[in-house]
Amino acid sequence: MNDREKAYRQIFDNNRRWVAQMRAGREDYFDHLAEGQSPDYLYIGCADSRVPANDIMGLEPGEVFVHRNIANLVVNTDMNAQGVIQYAVEVLHVKDIIVCGHYGCGGVKAAMKPADMGLLNGWLREIRDVYRMHVGELHGIEDEETRYKRLIELNVMEQCVNVIKTASVQKHWLKHGYPVVHGWVFDLHDGLLKDLEVPFEDMMNRVQQLYRLDPE
Repeated sequence: MNDREKAYRQIFDNNRRWVAQMRAGREDYFDHLAEGQSPDYLYIGCADSRVPANDIMGLEPGEVFVHRNIANLVVNTDMNAQGVIQYAVEVLHVKDIIVCGHYGCGGVKAAMKPADMGLLNGWLREIRDVYRMHVGELHGIEDEETRYKRLIELNVMEQCVNVIKTASVQKHWLKHGYPVVHGWVFDLHDGLLKDLEVPFEDMMNRVQQLYRLDPE
């Protein structure tokens, strides 16, 4: 067995240790887990392997519904993301939807370069559109690293707007007062989350001027 195969097999050893650890704390842990899920949170994050949703939020399995993709995008033609949002809102009745980016995002960095990225061009265009929308602010930032971090934040905020545009979020919030949409950024250098303090109700009001989808 070579090193790669050993590393693969190690995962199953790790899994058995994890199961034993969970059962040591609560014998019926997996019985409870199998009963169903009722998370309060939908987390939409980047697929980056360094940003595990449950861990950075300090939550257990069953407490957060998760969707991840390159650069935490919410694209209206992405049926995966749209389906996750609708299910989370209409079936799971999540109270909060979190769009979480992270500093050092490779997807955002790639979008900042005027280069042909092949299959990724269409996906990265979503981020390049965010750059175009905020080009005045971004070009006013001389330091490249600071500009990069700001684009990461602006991308998160724009994806929050895209979440708010969805019919399920608009209708459910108007009827029940939730879910509320939040924008966060995770810092890989210190492990801390930054709340961008997205003005949700103001965003909802502005979005509904053009994207009103609730029944009259």
